[in-house]
Amino acid sequence: MDATYYFDPVCPFTWRTSRWLVSVAPSRDVTVRWRPFSLSILNGGETPEEYRPMMEASAKALRLVAALAADRRDDTIGTFYTELGTRTHDAGAALTEEIVLASAEAAGVADAKAILEDTSWDSSVRESHDEAFNSAGPDIGSPVLAIEGAPRGVHGPIIDEVPPLDEALAIWDAVLPLARSTTFFELKRGRQ
Repeated sequence: MDATYYFDPVCPFTWRTSRWLVSVAPSRDVTVRWRPFSLSILNGGETPEEYRPMMEASAKALRLVAALAADRRDDTIGTFYTELGTRTHDAGAALTEEIVLASAEAAGVADAKAILEDTSWDSSVRESHDEAFNSAGPDIGSPVLAIEGAPRGVHGPIIDEVPPLDEALAIWDAVLPLARSTTFFELKRGRQ
């Protein structure tokens, strides 16, 4: 089955949830499609000064995701996001334009610099963002997971730590029927 994962690479919770999804995909025969979701768009472009460099780097990363998605290169997007998340979230480093470019190059994207600077991809990012938001919103953020056969997307699940495979599979097996339900609305736990 297909699962579309809408993400903003700057978000650490989104990163951990992506690692959960990647871990369960082979065992549950899930093909992951990666698509842009912009926290900057979600917040109406209102970004505190200290986060601007990270959000600008994220916007460039999302251009690359949009370009690769248009070319149906989901495996390359997955590799790019793995490179980027490993260099930032796993390493405890802030997202920078240099990390975005290095991650793209490590993923084998030959024309990465040109794509990162190409603002014409911004409309595709917005289109993907709107698609995710309309599927799961309102009152959502990154990530949005849209599962084949589900009437709507869901925000999350938000994973604090990537669980071992048996627990990861149990979470997938619980999320799947909830996502496919036409009556299920929300399950939430406060952050500690």
